[in-house]
Amino acid sequence: MGEVTNVTEYQAIAKEKLPKMVYDYYASGAEDQWTLEENRNAFARILFRPRILIDVSKIDMTTTILGFKISMPIMIAPTAMQKMAHPEGEYATARAASAANTIMTLSSWATSSVEEVASTGPGIRFFQLYVYKDRNVVAQLVRRAERAGFKAIALTVDTPRLGRREADIKNRFTLPPFLTLKNFEGLDLGKMDEAADSGLSSYVAGQIDRTLSWKDVKWLQTITSMPILVKGVITAEDTRLAIQAGAAGVIVSNHGARQLDYVPATIMALEEVVKAAQGRVPVFLDGGVRRGTDVFKALALGASGIFIGRPVVFSLAAEGEAGVKKVLQMLRDEFELTMALSGCTSLNQITRDHIVTEWDAPRARPAPRL
Repeated sequence: MGEVTNVTEYQAIAKEKLPKMVYDYYASGAEDQWTLEENRNAFARILFRPRILIDVSKIDMTTTILGFKISMPIMIAPTAMQKMAHPEGEYATARAASAANTIMTLSSWATSSVEEVASTGPGIRFFQLYVYKDRNVVAQLVRRAERAGFKAIALTVDTPRLGRREADIKNRFTLPPFLTLKNFEGLDLGKMDEAADSGLSSYVAGQIDRTLSWKDVKWLQTITSMPILVKGVITAEDTRLAIQAGAAGVIVSNHGARQLDYVPATIMALEEVVKAAQGRVPVFLDGGVRRGTDVFKALALGASGIFIGRPVVFSLAAEGEAGVKKVLQMLRDEFELTMALSGCTSLNQITRDHIVTEWDAPRARPAPRL
């Protein structure tokens, strides 16, 4: 195995290193996995219109997210149970994010608690929230995250029930015995039972609230001063409702293609959401980002930033903290190169005119001379 030169290469290394149950849990999507493949393939249908002869000797990738200045518009998405990938789990991810001066989102279902992650040192961190049937559990968790210095809530709204992930059913997926969902440990909700199908699916059916609705987004705002990002928006209609409900931003996400199969790739849903938001709140994207070119395409379509999920757990499995650092560095370097070769020296120079998609109206061309 030579040196890793791109983000995608970590997946094969992770597959070799991890137990099958764990790798399959991280890697798979829902049902036919059409959206899983489409999340990647859709990026390939967007092409560049680079501008030339622009001084690109200095490139500024910094940006401000909800008032927090970070080094680049590349952030870490919440992914569950990272200690299955590597013994240091979320600690390693937190340190890598902090070293890169970017944002980490901690999963509700982390194998390290909000307090433990905060103890790794300073850093801008968001907390991904699943709403449990017991609202006292939710209120307590949100308070703990806020006390631990987390800066925003990413409310996952696409999971009233867990998507059908057939590898997890075949493998009878459950959390390895030496691990717990640390945020819920004291509440007797930290363990997942073996089930006849997927242990996680049974856990969700028992604990997660299917009645979750817009009124709960309002309720959350009464119990915390943290801004709320609604994660899992893929339509214009829901974008408008999210803004009406007081969301500070939306994350265009299909849950890494793990929930409803045959929803569009997030990069295909992005423009609809951006247009509906009308600049009132920032719009972010996750799903399928593996190259700096993907980051540029998302920003050209109006995203304020992107989040990466699977590349984090795969690189974590391969090389721990160093792996996650390398993923962030490779994406940063590729994105910087894409900006330079497109003629952009800062994020606000990336425009819709820097890309062309199959649904664009053909550009006016002079009539051919016969």
